[in-house]
Amino acid sequence: MTTAKPVVRPACPHFSSGPTAKYPGFSLQNLVTAALGRSHRSGDAKKKLKAAIDRTKLILGIPDDYRVAIVPASDTGAVEMCMWSMLGAKPVDVFAWEAFGQDWVTDAVKQLKLADCNTHVAEFGQLPDFAKARDDADIIFTWNGTTSGVRVKDVDWIKPNPDRVVICDATSAAFSQDIAWEKLDVVTYSWQKCLGGEAAHGMLILSPNAVKRLETYTPDRALPKLFRMTKGGKIDEELFQGATINTPSMLCVEDYLQALDWVERLGGWKKLKARSDESLAILTEWEKKSDWVEFLCKDASVRSNTGVTFRIKDPRVAGLDEAGQRDFVKKMMKRLETENACFDAAGYAKAPPGLRIWVGGSVEPSDVKKLLPWLDWAFHEEAAKL
Repeated sequence: MTTAKPVVRPACPHFSSGPTAKYPGFSLQNLVTAALGRSHRSGDAKKKLKAAIDRTKLILGIPDDYRVAIVPASDTGAVEMCMWSMLGAKPVDVFAWEAFGQDWVTDAVKQLKLADCNTHVAEFGQLPDFAKARDDADIIFTWNGTTSGVRVKDVDWIKPNPDRVVICDATSAAFSQDIAWEKLDVVTYSWQKCLGGEAAHGMLILSPNAVKRLETYTPDRALPKLFRMTKGGKIDEELFQGATINTPSMLCVEDYLQALDWVERLGGWKKLKARSDESLAILTEWEKKSDWVEFLCKDASVRSNTGVTFRIKDPRVAGLDEAGQRDFVKKMMKRLETENACFDAAGYAKAPPGLRIWVGGSVEPSDVKKLLPWLDWAFHEEAAKL
């Protein structure tokens, strides 16, 4: 079977899952107002950092008594500074179903060596059994599996308990999925996932309960400077007023502020969610009709609307060993990149061989629709060689 080569290309062929596509209308000229060459402690720079915090809280509808800070090392830094600072006071349950969730398992078990730690790990494309969450244990989980294309349906399984903390990595869920803030004590994300921002900065959101843990529990381990959130046994309030632990990039801060401007012009984060939902619906209709590809996540109720994953079911490819399947996808991507039709849509290296297409809010649904004939064409061109 052959498929005619498409004519119309996506206006923006960037479908990477991080850094993700810049928002529509982005231009480097938008960043001329950045506080470049200024100390991040200067008045002008502090105003921008504080604006990034305040506007994040307002746009996402974060509760008034939660604190928001900009921290180093992206989402990973935000998660790990809380793990190192908070864990050990209570038993811990870690739930993982993809590569980054597995990182938190490794941190808890092999690095922190937590004494009472239960890990619940599911295969790519599935969710673990949340019914196993202990009511008295701290919890760590990802809201949306960035590398697996699977998200939580809800957090009804988290029972209220003021004596524990719930840590949620929401980096590929923020701005595109409903976050149950009242059930979570630590929420983290990075600009390069949710809004097509630049890398290396993480957003840290703490509930009053998380602050209480920081002020009442001192772990018996060394804390690097980048992980320290208290001074003299009290939360360092300056972190939540625009101070940062190390020097931020003011160019990246400006880029984030401009992305927030775009979100507000669009009508808020729910409009981004609607765009993601529309793109997922387009992919769903395509998958139903496809003779060569299928969703990695079988359960539509927990399928991600941001990083959407697929496996190739055509027996000519599915019958290859893992290395052969990965090579096939690599050749597909090379063909698409040569045509300037699609970049960076191969599956994550540690995930099963296949495709991963980012359709977060900064991606135009119309571009997703234009992408699909190109995927069909690239597959059939490469499959004909087998």
